[in-house]
Amino acid sequence: MTETPQLYLITPPAFEPEVFAPRLASVLDRFEIACLRLTLASHDETQVARAADALREVAHARDVPIVITAHLQLVQTLGLDGVHLTDAARSVRKTRKELGDDPIVGAFCGTSSHDGMSAGEAGADYIAFGPVGDSALGDGSKAERDLFAWWSEMIELPVVAEGALDTDLIETLAPVTDFFAIGEEIWREEDAGAALTRLTAPLR
Repeated sequence: MTETPQLYLITPPAFEPEVFAPRLASVLDRFEIACLRLTLASHDETQVARAADALREVAHARDVPIVITAHLQLVQTLGLDGVHLTDAARSVRKTRKELGDDPIVGAFCGTSSHDGMSAGEAGADYIAFGPVGDSALGDGSKAERDLFAWWSEMIELPVVAEGALDTDLIETLAPVTDFFAIGEEIWREEDAGAALTRLTAPLR
């Protein structure tokens, strides 16, 4: 794989839409972003819908597709472009059947190439592996470079690297991944655009 990986943004787990939307807009205006994932911790449908409406407007105005984590039922209701599933391959086939061929269906598969292949066979459009960096979340296992190297050599389905990224990891994984999914790494900084510039320096 010789192409430069594309950037994929993940929202913070909680935000005020009227505050976050302009921050997002300024990042989308400065960088070429392939996709935006709305990942809210809240299970309040009204809150999720408010956030989705605000961000869909920002993303679609810049031709950036927006997917939502897990809430399959909201994809069509809220005019979103697809869904990001977090249960590996388990619900990909059902989701694909329900949404049809056009919407994006992504599957997070942790560190398992087997789950990734199963999700691909079931109709996923991309597979995400992670975390790639050290994280206290989950069970401490990491998606290593070897997994991405094997995948990019053997499997045509696009692969996303995410979770606790830093500049060194981006440099290491750039030759073997199609996308870097970046979220808290930049949103926790006051100037998210500057943080993204620093983080992705190896890609330039």
